[in-house]
Order: sequence, then C-alpha cells, then structure tokens
Amino acid sequence: MEAANSSTSEMPVFILMGIPGLEDAHIWISIPLAAFYVTALLANSTVLSVVAKEQCLHKPMYLMICMLALSDIITSTSFMPKTLCIFWFNLKSITLNGCLTQLFFFQASSAVHSGVLVIMAVDRYVAICNPLRYTTILTNARTAKLGLVCLVRAVLFILPMPLLLRWLPFCSNNIIAHTYCDNMAVAKVSCGDITGSRIYGLMLACIMIGFDLTVIALSYALILRALLRLSSKKANQKALSTCTAHILVILMAYPAGLFSSLAHRFGQGITPYVHIISSNLHYIIPPMLNPIVYGVNTKELREKVVAFLGRTFSAGVFDYKTAGRGKY
Repeated sequence: MEAANSSTSEMPVFILMGIPGLEDAHIWISIPLAAFYVTALLANSTVLSVVAKEQCLHKPMYLMICMLALSDIITSTSFMPKTLCIFWFNLKSITLNGCLTQLFFFQASSAVHSGVLVIMAVDRYVAICNPLRYTTILTNARTAKLGLVCLVRAVLFILPMPLLLRWLPFCSNNIIAHTYCDNMAVAKVSCGDITGSRIYGLMLACIMIGFDLTVIALSYALILRALLRLSSKKANQKALSTCTAHILVILMAYPAGLFSSLAHRFGQGITPYVHIISSNLHYIIPPMLNPIVYGVNTKELREKVVAFLGRTFSAGVFDYKTAGRGKY
C-alpha cells in the first residue's frame, strides 16, 4: 500500500477494490463475466469477419453494424481484462496514466456506440419514409463519413474528462471502490476541488446523451407518423420488423447507462455493490447480445454467419482428422 500513499508530487497509484462487500464471491462473480466477455469478443469478431469477406454485405446497414461491433469490442476490452485480473490474481494497482487511459477509451467507445445508434435511427427513417432515395442518400462513403464524425465527436467531448482529472491533486487515500476507473470514482478520491470534473461529466451526459436520444426519438416519431398513413397492415408490420433490432439495442444501451451515470452523482443511498455489479453488466451484456440481436433479426446476415460458422467448423474437423491420420 506504500504506492497508494504516494505524495502529490509523485505519480499516484490507485487501488481498484473490485466489489467491496463481496470480496469472497469475486471468483464466482468472475465466471459469468468472463463467459460474457469471451462471447462478446467471439460474436462481434465473427460479424466483422463475415461482413468483411462477403461482398454482398458491403452496404450501409452492415457497415453500421460493424461500427457497433467494433465499439462494443473496445468498450468491453477497455475494462474487462483488468476487472478479471482483480478477481483472479488480486492485481488491484493501476497508475494514474493507466487509469486515465482506461477511462478515455472506455468513455470514448461508449460515446461512439451512442453516435452509431443515432446513425442507425436516421437510416431506418430514410429506409421507411423515403425508400426510393435510400440508396442515393445513404451510400457507403457517406455512412463511413458519419462514422468518422461520431469518432471525432467522441474524442473532442471525452478528452477533457481525463485532462481535468490529470491535474487534480491526489493525497493518501487512492483507493477506488470499483472494478474500473470511472470519471466520478476517480474524482472522489482526489483531495482537491472536483467541481470542474463533476460539472463537466454531468453536462456531457446531458448534452451528448440528450442530443442522441432526441434525434432517435424524433426519427421514430416520423417513422410512426409515416406508418400511420399506410393503409396496408402487412406493410406496417414489415416496416416495424426492420426497426426491431435497433429498438432492442437502444433499450439495452440507454436505461442502464443513465442509471450508472446518475448513481455515481446522486445515488448515495444505493448499496455500492449493486451499483458496481449493474454497471459491469451494463457494459458487458449489450456487447454480447448486440451481434446476436442483429444476427437473428437480419436474414441476410444470419444466413452468411451460419454459412461462415459451418465452413469454419467443417475445416476444423477436416484438419483434426487429417492430423490424426498423419500421426499414426
């Protein structure tokens, strides 16, 4: 603990405590978290591989799904390996620079994820309300540019967060009661004035998430208005079915995320381990389920993924049999 009690003139070292109050259950909690993480990596990597290899999937919709998959991989990888090291090997220490790097990638990839959901909402609006011009409005090049805008926006908005924390003084109590470096969790262990970090974090959540939710809500309001004008019930059902996957991903992304953000600031009455477990699940379960949701609800992608897995499995069995014959 000597490193944790470093003076403000030295590079502080933080101690991530994991889940206070449930230390004895860390190993059991780590089992489902590790399974969720491995599943998320495999599922999202499979989607990226299939879309990259299949020429017929080089369309704006699948490009957006790839953006979502990539942001999910970065989000989960930015904190889960360290969390598992805490649970399995009791490796709790992390330097200030390491902590702020983790925070930046974690928050920036989450911001990109939110931006991609906005692009997907606009995509569904154009596909349903202006289908004849869909291919001219949303081209691959334009979709890629929108993705780049999401990335630049995330970097510009998130970068001040670790910079504000970098200049805070840290004295003797550098123990963070969490599994990863969250903005407010780090700010609360500072012995300086954290008003700037607190206000910026709250403004960021309100402005960025507020803007994204407003655009998504507006898109679906226009979609609903267009659907109400359709006389064919079958056409209504077909149009709604194209939005099902996106709506499910939105429901997984925002409610739990808002709860986690607000709990750090106003949730003094919430049991700490409830907040920590819920925040970990929020950032690992959606990355695991998102590719499954889009795979189930998107026929073309589902067929290509099944074919890809079939070829991979067949090749693996063939290589195993060939190796077995060669051995004897």
